[in-house]
Amino acid sequence: MSWARSHLCSALSLAAVSARGATTEGAARRWLSAWPAPQEPGMEYQDAVRMLNTLQTNASYLEQVKRQRSDPQAQLDAMEVYLARSGLQVEDLNRLNIIHVTGTKGKGSTCAFTERILRNYGLKTGFFSSPHLVQVRERIRINGKPISPELFTKHFWRLYHQLEEFKDDNHVSMPAYFRFLTLMAFHVFLQEKVDLAVVEVGIGGAYDCTNIVRKPVVCGVSSLGMDHTSLLGDTVEKIAWQKGGIFKPGVPAFTVLQPEGPLAVLRDRAQQTSCPLYLCPPLEALEEGGLPLTLGLEGEHQRSNAALALQLAHCWLERQDHQDIRELKVSRPSTRWQLPLAPVFCPTPHMRHGLRDTEWPGRTQVLQRGPLTWYLDGAHTTSSVQACVRWYCQSLQRSKRPSGGPEVHVLLFNSTGDRDSAALLKLLQPCQFDYAVFCPNLTEVSSTENADQQNFTVTLDQVLLRCLQHQQHWSCLSEKPASPDLLSGSSPEPGRPGSLMLALRPPHSTSADSLVFSCISHALQWISQGRDPVFQLPSPPKSLLSHPTASSGASVLREAAAIHVLVTGSLHLVGGVLKLLEPSLSQ
Repeated sequence: MSWARSHLCSALSLAAVSARGATTEGAARRWLSAWPAPQEPGMEYQDAVRMLNTLQTNASYLEQVKRQRSDPQAQLDAMEVYLARSGLQVEDLNRLNIIHVTGTKGKGSTCAFTERILRNYGLKTGFFSSPHLVQVRERIRINGKPISPELFTKHFWRLYHQLEEFKDDNHVSMPAYFRFLTLMAFHVFLQEKVDLAVVEVGIGGAYDCTNIVRKPVVCGVSSLGMDHTSLLGDTVEKIAWQKGGIFKPGVPAFTVLQPEGPLAVLRDRAQQTSCPLYLCPPLEALEEGGLPLTLGLEGEHQRSNAALALQLAHCWLERQDHQDIRELKVSRPSTRWQLPLAPVFCPTPHMRHGLRDTEWPGRTQVLQRGPLTWYLDGAHTTSSVQACVRWYCQSLQRSKRPSGGPEVHVLLFNSTGDRDSAALLKLLQPCQFDYAVFCPNLTEVSSTENADQQNFTVTLDQVLLRCLQHQQHWSCLSEKPASPDLLSGSSPEPGRPGSLMLALRPPHSTSADSLVFSCISHALQWISQGRDPVFQLPSPPKSLLSHPTASSGASVLREAAAIHVLVTGSLHLVGGVLKLLEPSLSQ
């Protein structure tokens, strides 16, 4: 591994200079100042996103957040200062009629279900979520649609210039990336006069900048698990304490069934806050005596998210005295979990249609393209990957068996941050993939034309080395240690990283072949072999086939009657894949 690391770093040294130089805000600003003024219609949006990217969180900021964990009020006070500088007071946010949702897994899907249900009632909805898959404006939605490039650009520069007026020698004028977008979302929703805003927590809850909201209408907590442990704590109970930080006095909150430990923490947090907390009954309880509920999102785990969404929508309608809510038949049976059970009611047609029509790209999403079937799920925790594996295996069982040729199963994986990729890969091994492919969350090795995909927080060599680690974990799990002398690919030209495809597999091994590519585009080129009718690029570079494993695998893929590809481990990876497979998402 050390040999591969040193040669990889050497090959990338020139190409990574710009990425390393852009890691700090100052360098990013210097890089941006050299960018030519917009010359074509629509370039103003990319210009705004490039400036936004200079606010991306770096490692020093994360360290600062860790140090401030013992003083959460300081973080929220800082957010209030930025809000006031932007021209708003905390009380102004009460007009947004916010539904505030946190959790470890499923909070985005829960928000998507909730927003779609309430939109079916004719309400004008706002929806703030993270991260984005293809374009950053996906994070701020009106009536389910990302705001337009023109609206994003207008609100971005208005807020940016407003905050910049407060710049002096003692204060940083701009909040970090996510805080800026949170402020921007609040401004958009207020100026667009939405009837309600569904707000997804970024990380945790208690210290999250969305927790500046003081009077939401209702709060929700989806399934809890281990994630962001360096920021939130190393036990699920500590994480539950963080999530329960969004509870507010007198504001009803709902949670799905959790393990006993974290559920007790949520209960205690609610009692300390004087927050009425209810436990959601399973979706089956709301189906009794009526038609089964059809969900727009696949996977058995989505039923828990849908059950929570129904309670959030029901509560919001009830507290807003919506007339349709009076038709619901409500009961509150007792529960043995020392929490009152949430209402059991008959979902209205608006609720049923909302659940059925919900779309949330990149989560249990299937794209059928000729012989290729792409299974896309941004699962990145142990519990969410377990759910992803169940969904993937069930989907395979339902798929039609091809005739006249073999089936090939491919894993495309990446994992970022402090997540335990070895543990995630171990959960994926029983799927019996023929090939495991690893690549960074980069659509292209070097690309500056699409600012939405830029990331100043890591360098190119860092993300590729992490992919090598994933591959080494996969080899160890297969009891086939990675060989360090199989780095292949033609030598890159000066300043260019080339394809840098790696294939680490001992000869005559019976374990799944594993490959590393330097970007998503090269990985998809090798997997699809030109057989995806939408994803069509020029012939793959010869370097993609320079190793025997890649060459023989290409022949297998070209002759296969069906190719099943699971893309998972990172929402950013899924977003990059969607950008290439669904070009319309970039428009």
